[in-house]
Parts: sequence; structure tokens; C-alpha cells
Amino acid sequence: MRDYDVVVVGGGAAGLSAALVLARARRTVAVVDAGGPRNAPAAHMHGFLSRDGMPPHDLVAAGRAEVAGYGGTLIDDTVVDVAPGFYVRLAGGSSLDARRVLVATGLRDELPELPGVRERWGRDLLHCPYCHGYEVRDQPLGVLGGSPEAVQHALLVRQWSPDVVLFPHTDAVGPGQRELLTARGIRVVEGTVAQLVIGNDQLQGVKLRDGTVVARTAVFVRPRFVPNAGLLTGLGCAVDELGWVAHDPVGRTSVDGVWVAGNAADPRAQVITAAGQGSAAAIALHADLVDEDVKRALADHRTGHTTRPA
Repeated sequence: MRDYDVVVVGGGAAGLSAALVLARARRTVAVVDAGGPRNAPAAHMHGFLSRDGMPPHDLVAAGRAEVAGYGGTLIDDTVVDVAPGFYVRLAGGSSLDARRVLVATGLRDELPELPGVRERWGRDLLHCPYCHGYEVRDQPLGVLGGSPEAVQHALLVRQWSPDVVLFPHTDAVGPGQRELLTARGIRVVEGTVAQLVIGNDQLQGVKLRDGTVVARTAVFVRPRFVPNAGLLTGLGCAVDELGWVAHDPVGRTSVDGVWVAGNAADPRAQVITAAGQGSAAAIALHADLVDEDVKRALADHRTGHTTRPA
């Protein structure tokens, strides 16, 4: 078993940003990650200042190199359990001992079970218009319903194109909502969606159960966000009314020594936001470790013992 000041679970933008700050603070830190990022299907990421358009895997590779350059340990594995006292057990069979744990395991997107959805996810079936809207600007766009936020999503997507169609799918659009959509020039095409139409490795349109095909070059959908928070809840961390792990502004959870950053706690965090959250959590976490180090040193001083610097 190897001892660390901090074990970071999850090696995306939040986890690597936290590890970088901690390694530069001369803490022993390990990042455990199995290499399955949420944004893997996307060819590029956007809205990250100085890195706009960079492939997501390139950002991760650069971050891993930076963390390793400051002495951080990178472990390609999966954390299967964190026992009280922060004994971190890995799928590969080894274990780590940590003074603190930061969980940055992200979330998973639950998508509609329709033919074509999985194939086009992150390519021309999209979620975030801030991430991908500019790249499909002025094109014929669709918004797939099936969630309470679909109408608001369509109103948002309208900023990027004058040609937006809302497919309510299994939802009903109320009179007030329909008036808002009409005012913004958004068409509503009723009927249950059967599938996405794909040709030449591109989205061609949306097909309804009655056989109608509405040509679209990109479709937006609001997935159901499910946090990858099993480790956190297993440690007894409190959750809010929606099932997300409760935390303070810097990621401190209800369990002493357990911190959270990125999409595991905040479903709206983009890559740049998650990186910032990781940095903020690491700074606060390091201050917490310093407080503990000082208390230990003071106790040793009063008893005449010598404390080895952390």
C-alpha cells in the first residue's frame, strides 16, 4: 500500500487541475483514472480560453504531463472502493492510503433510446449549444423533446440559427410555451420520433413514426444527468433534494476529508468550469492539510517530539 496526502479519483479537467495545484504545493498526490471521459465522442472542445478547438484527449494528455512533471503519480485504473480512513482499493488489486480524497468522477448522460442517438452523440447529436452551437450556426437545427427543459432548450438554440424545429416527441407543448416558440420563429413538429436518419456518416434528419422525415443537419437534446457519485454516497456524503452530493463553494462535502469537483457535483460545469472547480478545491484542501500539519507539529512541540515536515 502506498501513502499519499491526496488521492484524486478521476483524471479529467477537474481532477488534473486539482492534482497540478497540489503537486505544486509539494503534496504527494495520485490521480486514478480509467480513461473513459464523458466528452470522448467530441472531436473538439470549445469555450476554454487559449485552448478553444483543442481535442479533449489532447487537453488530458497535456494535463497528465504537467502533473507528472511536478512529481504527481498517474495510475491507470478504477477505484472500486474507498473505506473509512481513506483506504482506496483499485480494480487491479492494489490499494492506496490517503489523508484526503478528492472525487472528480464526472457524470453520465442518459440519452433517449432511439435508433441513431448513440451513433451520433457528440458529433451532430449535441447537448450544449455553448460548446457546439457556433459550429452548426445558421444550419437547419432540431431540438429533441422528452425532458421538461426541451422548450427552454429550443429557445436557447435559436440564438445560433433562424431555422430551429422542436420535436416534442413524448411531451406536450402548452399554449403559453407555443406562443413563446412562435414569437421566436421556432416550428413545432408534433408526433413521436422514431429515429435519427443517417447517411454518408452524417445526420440527415429526424423521422417520425408516421414516416415523415424532417431534414436537419444537427439536433440538440437535453440528456438526463446522472452523477458518478457511488464512491461519495458510499462514504456517507449527504446529497441534496435532486440526488447530487451536497458541498460548499470549494467542494467540501459533509464528510471530513472528502472533497468533490467538476461534473460529479455540478451538472452544468463545462470543461473550463470543471478545471476551475478542481483548482479551487485543491487550494482549500491544501489549507485543510496545512491546518492538520500545524496541529500535529504543535502537539509534538509541546511533548518534546520532532515532527517530520509533510
